[in-house]
Amino acid sequence: MIIDEWIELTEQCTYLPEKDFRELCELVCDVLVEESNLQPISSPVTVCGDIHGQYYDLMELFSIAGPLPDTSYIFMGDFVDRGYYSIETLTRLLVMKAKYPDKIILLRGNHESRLVSTDYGFYDECLLNMAIPTSGECVAKCSTCYRLQP
Repeated sequence: MIIDEWIELTEQCTYLPEKDFRELCELVCDVLVEESNLQPISSPVTVCGDIHGQYYDLMELFSIAGPLPDTSYIFMGDFVDRGYYSIETLTRLLVMKAKYPDKIILLRGNHESRLVSTDYGFYDECLLNMAIPTSGECVAKCSTCYRLQP
């Protein structure tokens, strides 16, 4: 299954190929569109906030709190901007949402908008690290995912 390949790639703080990144966004959008804006939560759950592109901090959270699907998570937004690894951080979270949709809730923060992520660095990171013709499309796919998050 391709999601398992994406999990392996994102464990290494590696970008997905742009085609795969767009496919991942579409897959997660399909999951998010089916979810309610009011998410039922069963305890125990680990609540995390403001990752801000800190990929290695995200991986440390998974290491300390426990791996998916053994541990349920709520991420309270602000996945991107400010840190050096916004693309990798967002990709890892999206891959985990695609693989374990009932074990991870991704809430939209103020940085999960096209305007804010343009001002604070995510858009520039996409331009810098993705092919120029497709970087705008990748940002647009992310924006679509953002709009579907509760």
